[in-house]
Amino acid sequence: MAITDWPLEQRPRERLIRLGPAALSDAELLAVFLRAGVAGKSAVDLGRDMTSHFGSLHRLFSASLSDFSAINGLGPAKFAQLQAVLELARRALSEELREEGSFNSPGAVKQYLQLLISNKPYESFVMLFLDVKNRLIACDELFRGTLTHTSVYPREVVKAALAHNAASVILAHNHPSGDPEPSAADHQLTKVLKQALELVDIRILDHFVVAGTRVYSFSEHGDL
Repeated sequence: MAITDWPLEQRPRERLIRLGPAALSDAELLAVFLRAGVAGKSAVDLGRDMTSHFGSLHRLFSASLSDFSAINGLGPAKFAQLQAVLELARRALSEELREEGSFNSPGAVKQYLQLLISNKPYESFVMLFLDVKNRLIACDELFRGTLTHTSVYPREVVKAALAHNAASVILAHNHPSGDPEPSAADHQLTKVLKQALELVDIRILDHFVVAGTRVYSFSEHGDL
């Protein structure tokens, strides 16, 4: 049965407007995004197929075009729409981080980094550059590695921080393995970068390790 044949109070879009998005299931939210189903399946059915096929929203959002299109009813157009939604979310969080005082709580930073690097199939090392009022100046990917290793050069890190005239920085990298626990090499790297940046009077506020939906904070664990 098509959603247009459902009672008005049960339709996902109407429920979202009346109750708010938090009241909807993952499949219902995806149905609002999809707008229409396919022959024999409503948009909600197709949303259930998506969550069942990928197992989680995180895996769905990180799917390649070929994996995404493996589900009947999905293709390049819907894939492009989803990528646009994710990019808008990244930009909205980036705007929030550019406001004064936004780094007093790490929550928004974690969300931003999850959207930015958690889905990458390779290790990505990024830096967030902050001004004296803890507002985001820029966020750059400085190094890119393999699935298990990336080479990070202290000289390039210091050079980038000075180029942005940063008063402080936040380091972050992802673990495609799915385990956010930092390695001994991660701890050593953080120590070396902290020492190098202190020579030019730039502080490291935190180092985040992002692994899917989990994020490890060096600062919260007393590792800085």
